Amino acid sequence: MTVLTPHSPTCSRYNFNGSGSGTERCEVTLWTSISRRSEQQSARGEEGGSLKIQRKTLKFIERSLLLAGAILVAVYLAALLHQKISSHLALRQFDKAKSEAKQKDGTTSIQSKGEDKIDFSRWAEKRIDAYKESLLSKTDPPLAVLEIARLGIRVPVFEGTDNLTLNRGVGRIVGTAMLGTPGNIGIAGHRDGFFRGLKDIAVGDEVDLDSTNEKAKYFVDQIEIVSPDNIGVLRQRSAPSLTLVTCYPFYFVGDAPKRYIVHASLASARSSEPTQSHRTYNDQSNKKNTK
Repeated sequence: MTVLTPHSPTCSRYNFNGSGSGTERCEVTLWTSISRRSEQQSARGEEGGSLKIQRKTLKFIERSLLLAGAILVAVYLAALLHQKISSHLALRQFDKAKSEAKQKDGTTSIQSKGEDKIDFSRWAEKRIDAYKESLLSKTDPPLAVLEIARLGIRVPVFEGTDNLTLNRGVGRIVGTAMLGTPGNIGIAGHRDGFFRGLKDIAVGDEVDLDSTNEKAKYFVDQIEIVSPDNIGVLRQRSAPSLTLVTCYPFYFVGDAPKRYIVHASLASARSSEPTQSHRTYNDQSNKKNTK
């Protein structure tokens, strides 16, 4: 610190005549200078402290985000691992039940179809998680198995359409025909789960509904998109039929505004060829889905 003297530039302006007035003014200037320096040092200290706090906060946020990312990756990998261990429990139950039923009837036992694998590549991540949770919550065997070989769809069919049921398979819509009886059997499934593949279905595709007692073969003869309140699509048709229902558009974010309807007729009752109008509509529908 510079000590002011009567000969210093700061004090030279004042008259040091022994009266004391110059000395008093010099002391005031000295303390003012010291006070300003102290304030500047204090401000710098506060600024430095603020920067340190900001740096620490940013580091904490960065580490937290990295940790959250690592946890999400671990959860995803765990879901994939769980898939290989517990996927298709319902289908295996069905295969076992069908095998036992045939043994009781004195027919030749069929071999188990072994480890079935679900293709989760087109599923939404939340739907995969919901499917895994449903396997732990419900273990009742399916009524049947729905299979569309061309699309790689093979899914258990359960009774009802509550969320838990549709997380582990597809469900028979209450009020529609029972499996194995004449009428229109309505089956619903999630568009971001088991029924994602319906976006590629076409008129003429074969749909098999395999129960423990019989295997019914259907062929798609109509595809339509309707509003959610249109229940007329489930009414009884002129021939025994199967109606598949899912939400539409398939990749819509949030609650989908439409319903995607696939009608199929029992093989023994269907006409030999689908109508031209059905072919045209199906071609237009497939073009929309590929956009």
